[in-house]
Amino acid sequence: MHWLVLVLSGAMEAVWATALAASDRFRRPRPTLLFAVSLALSMLGLAWAMTALPAGTAYAVWVGIGAVGTVLLAVVRGEERLGAARAALLLVLLACVAGLKAVA
Repeated sequence: MHWLVLVLSGAMEAVWATALAASDRFRRPRPTLLFAVSLALSMLGLAWAMTALPAGTAYAVWVGIGAVGTVLLAVVRGEERLGAARAALLLVLLACVAGLKAVA
């Protein structure tokens, strides 16, 4: 259960990072609210997951999932392009996250 919460918290990191960029320095209310809610959920989930998982592993997984998710959200929104090299590097990052899970 802790791993599931950690993965969902990483996904929430991607949401809050995307919402932060869309908030226009906190001048747009809807993205600002989404930022605040997803940030709180992300941090609470990370903190709870760290009660059972090593802090370094949990943090690395959380950041990795958040980073990949943020890039993928930007690609879906048409804000960034996903070339072959970028896609390969994101896959390597996900493989590292899976590897951390495997050895934890």
